[in-house]
This record gives sequence, C-alpha cells and structure tokens, in this order.
Amino acid sequence: MPNTMNRTDTALRQLRGKLTQADLYGVVVPRFDPYQGEVVAPHDERLAFLTGFSGSAGIAAVTADHAVLFVDGRYQVQVRAEVDTRQFEIAHFFDFPIETWLEQKLPRGQRIGINPMLVPSALYAKLKAAMDRTGGELVLLETDLIDAIWPDQPPPPIAPIQAFPLRWAGEASASKRRRIGARLEQAGADFLVETQPDNIAWLLNIRGGDIAHTPIAHSAAIVGRDGQVDWFVDERKLPNDRSGIETDGLAVRPADGLIAAVRERAGNKTVLVDPGFAPVAVRLAVEAAGGIPLLQFSPVTLAKAVKNEVELEGFRQAHIQDGVAWTEFLAWLDAEVPVRLAAGNAITELEAQSQLLAFRRAGVDFVEDSFGAISASGSNAAMCHYASKPQTNAPLTGELPYLIDSGGQYWGGTTDATRTMNFGPASGAVRQTYTAVLRGFVALMTAQFPPTAQGHHLDALARRPLWDLGLDYDHGTGHGVGHFLSVHEHPHRFGKTVNAHGFEPGVVMTIEPGYYREGAFGLRVENQVEVVAGVAGFLRFETLTLVPIDVAMADTEALTTAEIGFLNAYHARVRKALAGRLSPRAAAFLDRSTQPISG
Repeated sequence: MPNTMNRTDTALRQLRGKLTQADLYGVVVPRFDPYQGEVVAPHDERLAFLTGFSGSAGIAAVTADHAVLFVDGRYQVQVRAEVDTRQFEIAHFFDFPIETWLEQKLPRGQRIGINPMLVPSALYAKLKAAMDRTGGELVLLETDLIDAIWPDQPPPPIAPIQAFPLRWAGEASASKRRRIGARLEQAGADFLVETQPDNIAWLLNIRGGDIAHTPIAHSAAIVGRDGQVDWFVDERKLPNDRSGIETDGLAVRPADGLIAAVRERAGNKTVLVDPGFAPVAVRLAVEAAGGIPLLQFSPVTLAKAVKNEVELEGFRQAHIQDGVAWTEFLAWLDAEVPVRLAAGNAITELEAQSQLLAFRRAGVDFVEDSFGAISASGSNAAMCHYASKPQTNAPLTGELPYLIDSGGQYWGGTTDATRTMNFGPASGAVRQTYTAVLRGFVALMTAQFPPTAQGHHLDALARRPLWDLGLDYDHGTGHGVGHFLSVHEHPHRFGKTVNAHGFEPGVVMTIEPGYYREGAFGLRVENQVEVVAGVAGFLRFETLTLVPIDVAMADTEALTTAEIGFLNAYHARVRKALAGRLSPRAAAFLDRSTQPISG
C-alpha cells in the first residue's frame, strides 16, 4: 500500500488547497459518474484516485482536517485492505450514512461543495437537509475539484456504437418509444430526461463499449410524449453507416448540450426526472426554467425490466452456452487441482478465472465477461466483492473453500452465477454454514408468491437457515439482470431494505445467499432465474442457470426431503440441457457430480 498512501497524501493536500481557494470547508466525492452508473469508466474513477478504494459503491467527505469514506457491507473488509485508514475514517454507508455524519460532525455554518452532475436528486435532498440543519450551505460547483488535481486523468471514452438487431431485441425502437410516450402521458409528464445509458441502449436498440463488461454508450436523451427523442451523444461514437439504427424520430445532439436543452424546453412543462439516477443538475435546470420536475422512477427502467419472449429465449440459449463453459471449467478444476497440488504448482485465483473465460470464449454468441470475476480462495472469499490481483493471487488448496462468481455477456443475454467448492474434506464450520446457505438458496428458488410480494418480503426466506444459527450476511440476496446490458439492473432487488416493486413474468433475477467469516472463508451459491406464472394468481422462479452445485460440502442429512428433491431435479435438468454438448471429461464430471442424493 505504500504507493497508494503517498498518492492519497498528495491528493488530500492538493484537494484541501482547492477547498481553501473556493472558500469551502469541505467537499463530497461520490463514486458516481454523470450517468449515475455502478460501473464507471477510468475517466470517472475519482473516488478511487482520491482514496485507493476500488469497489463499486462508496462516497467520501473531505474537510480541512478530516476525511471519511462510506462503503456498504460488501466492502467492509476490502476497504481496509485498500485504503490508508490513517488518512480516512471508514464508515458504513447505511448504518452511519454521510448525511448523518455531516449533521453530527460538522461545525455549524460551514460550506460543503458538490458536483451537481455526480449527485442524484435523492442524495442531494438528504445532503441539503443535513446542511440546512447545521446552518450551513451545500454549494453547487461548476468544475469538479478532483478533476482539477488529477494530472493523468484518462480521457472520456469514445467507444463505437453499434445497432442491436431486432432478432435479439425482439421489439423495434419505434415501438418502445411509443410505449414510453404513452406512459409519460399517463403520468402527466410532457417529456422525460433519461440519463441512464443502459436505458437508452434498450430504448434505441443500440449497444456500445464505454465501460468494461457492460455494452453501453455514455449518452443522455430527452424523450417526448410523441416518442420523439433528442439523443445527446458524442458523434465520434456513431458509425458512418447508420442504416441499422432507427433514426426516424431521433435527433442527434451534442453530448454536452443536455442541461442547456432542458432549460430551453422545460418552461411551464412537467418533466419526469428519476430522483435516484438522474443528476440533480437536471432537476435544478427544470426548476430554473419554471418547469415542474416529476420525480418518479424512469418508465424506461420499468419497461426494460420485463423481458419479451425473444429476450427470454436469448437468455435461455445464453445459459446453455454458459452452462457448458462452467461445467468444462469445474471438470478442469476437479481434474487439475489435486495433480497441481501434488506437483507443488497450485492453480491460482487468476489462472482459474482466466480458464473459465477461455471456456466461455468457445460459445458462439459470447462477447465478454459481464463483470470482473470474483475468484477467491480461502480468506479472500470473505471479501464479498474481492478482485484478485498479482499481489493477492492465492492458490486453490484442499483445505479451504474456493468461491468463483462470474458471468458472461452473450448476444442473447447476460449471465451471472456463483459456485463454491472444496477440493478436500470441508471443516465442520464450513459444512454447517454452507448447508445453511444452500438451504436458503433452495428456499427462495422454490418460493411461490403473490404478485404483490416485493423483494424485501422474499429476502428473509433465503436468510432464515443462517438466522437459525445466529448468522447473517451483509449484502442483498439478488438483483435484476439486463438483456445484454448491465448485470445489475434496476429496479428489482432482494434485500433487507424496502424495494417497492412487485414482480411479474419476464423479470430476470439472481438468487445468491452467502456467508462470510472474516479472515477464514466465504461461501455463496447463485443462480439466475426468470419470474414465471405459478398456480392461479401466484408467481414462482424458473432457473436459467445450468451449472452443477457442489453438494459434497453440505451435510445432506440436515436437508429436508423437499430440499433434496429440488437439488436432484435441478441436477437432472442440468444433465438433460447439457447432454451432447460437453467434452468426455466434462460429461463424466457432470454425471458424477449430479448423481441423486439422499438424506
């Protein structure tokens, strides 16, 4: 960490100099980009530049004499390995959020700066309310203070945009725009300001490459009731031949023209702005023009979450290809780990994730990984979102579990699965907790529920077996998945916090309970599922993932007859789906690892 410490020390000194020049007591540094994305381009890694923290969610506050970094439960271990804790206090994003810190820790009457393009309206409201209670001021900055001290900041991305064919999309862009226009009229909005690139990719049937693992293009749009779209995008990204892009009713505008266009058009208009995912600069521009901001979830987010039949069939076919890659990979591990251990040349985390990628590349529709793989051996797996690096690259041994969470981007869909395995006898602690994780996984996989049930209602089903042991995990139990888009798609979530979105057939989710013992091991089992109709008036989950589950680590005598029945039926389905598609070694492995179990 020495280089990180030196860089952090220099960056903090320079940033505090900028605070003095701007007559500010402090500044808020979020991880967001202007599109409020979870994954950001190197150009937008401001939080990582300042702190050294590489996780996907966090926010910092820096004052003249203090600095604090807020991260959620997924990163409480990782953050202390990456960040100089002599420079930054570490706080929990939810248990002690930044607005509480501002109210309780700041002297009264101070000025705190924010970049309004990097903060959504919902967070802005919390920050402003906290500052108001301290008698202070939340100052909107015209230039970003981190950009001003970042000498080698990478340029903004300009990856090429391509059309996403109708044979994969299943619905023409014009049809989607009409649907969104109708929803705007129903909501009483004159137009929508859309700043989420995955929403725009879905709406316009295009894909890009501005960030790793997610085929989106950084852009923004104004969508009218009539379905007409002004698209604010860097024209250097667009192909010379645009015949594959539906340009009727689509006007290309300069990428930096969004806020000015909102000011020009918003007078006496009702403008739908997503409070959680559009920068507050948009809402403020509407208000400055005399318009009325309608703060609601983007109708594009809600429409995109329900996949059409073409998209769902694409997911199913992608998961067959992914299941083949996974099974080839697991068979390779099964054969090679003991041989390599005996030879004193253990397989490492980085080698393993590279091998899974190599098997995926054999899939005819494979494009790239859907996120950076979490390939974690032993205690590294206790960090939920661990990313192996040369300096942390641990060997796979027979003593502690190995966890790999990995997914692929296929033209037909986006995949995400996790498997945990032990290459030797599992300890009592591992066996007990893995069994609880597996039982929670089965409980949610087999749940039948009314459409009024929401993610926070169902989340407890997966936690119950761990709760019975007095244990828990500090992350959500699942998330929505995009169609050849973001592996983490809004709005649906399984988690403890309220998620006010019911389910309907066509929603694609993950189910992924886990358990993590700091300094020892981490466990997780994850499948992707689609929501389908159950008995009359109810819904259920149908698996998409087709990957064998390690049951050797579990105490099968602790499983119920119903749980065993599910696992046996699931493995029978995997065998049938992958039959004739595997190498002889992988076919033999699949047959061995999916034999029916009994209690």
